[in-house]
Amino acid sequence: MARRFGARFSPRNARTDRQDPSAHSAPPQAEPPEIRRLRRRARLVSLAAIPLLIRGIVAIVAADPAGIAQQLGAFGLLAIASFLLREGISAQAAYAARSRARRPVLPRKILAALLLGAGVGVASWSPLRGTVTMPVLLGLLATGLHLLTFGTDPMRNKGLDGIDNLRGRSAARAVDEAETYLETMTEALGTLGDRALSDRLARLVNEVRAMCRTVEDDPRDLFQARRYLGVYLMGARDATLKFVRLYRETGEDTLREDYEALLIDLENSFNAQRRQLLLDDRADLDVEIDVLRDRLRLEGVET
Repeated sequence: MARRFGARFSPRNARTDRQDPSAHSAPPQAEPPEIRRLRRRARLVSLAAIPLLIRGIVAIVAADPAGIAQQLGAFGLLAIASFLLREGISAQAAYAARSRARRPVLPRKILAALLLGAGVGVASWSPLRGTVTMPVLLGLLATGLHLLTFGTDPMRNKGLDGIDNLRGRSAARAVDEAETYLETMTEALGTLGDRALSDRLARLVNEVRAMCRTVEDDPRDLFQARRYLGVYLMGARDATLKFVRLYRETGEDTLREDYEALLIDLENSFNAQRRQLLLDDRADLDVEIDVLRDRLRLEGVET
């Protein structure tokens, strides 16, 4: 029996009224070229750790405790640096895509540079030389080159300054919450390896993020959009986690069909609400223009 998916707060549209919005939905936005370049360069950091792993394995075979500690320790530092660098680039991309955003709490790219320098210093140390001058210099050089290549993390909030910007900060918190739900849904669905469902979810994510940009540009829209960015997405996340668990256990086609139908429902709902927000903004603009024209007429200025 087909079971309709929807958590407590999921919007429910009649199946007969459901339409596929893929014809008018924009494709998922591609990352800026700068971010793609940084991601490609970050792979080189991962590759740089491989020789250290090989040397560590050789030290294990040779039963060299000092070599094992040095090589595997350096490998671990570079591996952690590579992970933090990738996370830092992702945080930078999210920061750049939003008109209002908080700075990352953890400066991942800076920490990655420090760990990379430490790893290079450990790897270059030699007991035969008995001096730490060269390893320290090489470590500082590696840290500096890392910062020059990848830059630092965003160090200040964007669009959130000022005492009168309470609405802007509220909008930023709502968008942060929505992004958390989207990330959880994407990661959970990705474990199934179903490309078609992942593409369908990507279209929904694109629609949600378009609404987020609308709210960030005009935080007054948060009052109308809060239910969608919070309550509905919370329900979508719960439904996604439930679907992934059941579908992995049963593999029933009806489960997949119902979940895909839910994604279409959500995409339609978010698209319609975003269009309504834009219409409301246009109406507000028309009112402001009319008021300004009336004031100009009172001042004797012809419009």
